[in-house]
Amino acid sequence: MKVLNKQNLKLLPILSALLVGCNATDSKTAATAVQGPMNIKSSYYATLPNGEVVNEYTLTSDAGLEVSIISYGGIITSLKAPDRNGKLADVVLGYDSIDGYLTDTNYFGALIGRYGNRIGKGQFAIDGVKYQLDTNNGENHLHGGHQGYDSKNWAVTPYEADGHVGLKMQLISPDGDGGFPGNAAIQVDYRLVGNELIMDYKATTDKKTHINLTQHSYFNLAGEGDILDHKLTIPAQYITPVDTGLIPTGEFMPVQGTPFDFTSAKAIGKEINAKDQQLEYGLGYDHNWVLNKEHTGEFKLSAKLEHEKSGRVLEIYSSEPAIQFYSGNFLNGTAKGKGRTFEHRTGLCLEPQHFPDSPNKPHFPSTQVNPGEVYQMKMSFKFSTN
Repeated sequence: MKVLNKQNLKLLPILSALLVGCNATDSKTAATAVQGPMNIKSSYYATLPNGEVVNEYTLTSDAGLEVSIISYGGIITSLKAPDRNGKLADVVLGYDSIDGYLTDTNYFGALIGRYGNRIGKGQFAIDGVKYQLDTNNGENHLHGGHQGYDSKNWAVTPYEADGHVGLKMQLISPDGDGGFPGNAAIQVDYRLVGNELIMDYKATTDKKTHINLTQHSYFNLAGEGDILDHKLTIPAQYITPVDTGLIPTGEFMPVQGTPFDFTSAKAIGKEINAKDQQLEYGLGYDHNWVLNKEHTGEFKLSAKLEHEKSGRVLEIYSSEPAIQFYSGNFLNGTAKGKGRTFEHRTGLCLEPQHFPDSPNKPHFPSTQVNPGEVYQMKMSFKFSTN
């Protein structure tokens, strides 16, 4: 994906309204000339092997929050939050240069699509037509396939409005992207409002397809060490249990009396090594918590993460029916950045989304988007201290 141009818009007339004014920079000169609002600093970050320029944007708020985002993958490369004494620390995992992100298999900080999480055997059918997706996680499809939205260079427009700063991220995902049917126009607005980073997602399509977008930052509120002493709350009574390939079985498993019960704050390390088949399948926590079986779309608290020593608190809000909690089980010390080696469970993900494998589970909330419809999702990272 190089540039959202007039030819793209001709091909996608029903999508054009979402993409008006969207242009990607394609040279280092253009990148360094980008002018943003006072609280947004923009700079050249890298040039991709295909010649596309990657820009970095740093947003700051009066509440002391600072976030840096690059056009490649819409990746949050840094998120600095104050502790109870006002000391800033970078609370997300990431690399020091584009080289790390180009070869990354952890999806550090990225926007995820066209479908976040797994689809069994990379297959589904719509109106009797079968579609085969990329299989990049064993026999299954994961996070959009071999070149998901995490590896595309988004067009970015910085803005300032109503006392906050933001970035409008846009791309066109062509018919057949990762195997998915339909040309899709995707827009994600990052907005920094006080102590909260808000993300508004929109998408439209010209053919029936499945869309399930999310954000894949790895958090460590201490800024160092592992995440086992972090306390987590997830207001959910059920998870969707998985098979050995981490594909939901279709059942709803009550969390009460199991290591998956985070209905009240509990240290992540307390039961992560308990003898439990689901924990064995995930090598720890890598599961979907059911926030709302019926998907009312209400924007509400989806998870709360606390770090006692620093006092940092992260609340995640979303309009999604579920949240995936992943405890960094596959981090193994091969990824390095920010002066650190990212060892086992040194970061965790909390990803608001629809259920995994929804296209093949009719009783799960649907992820199908039809022509003429607008997919919408909202989520936020809200920081505070205690």
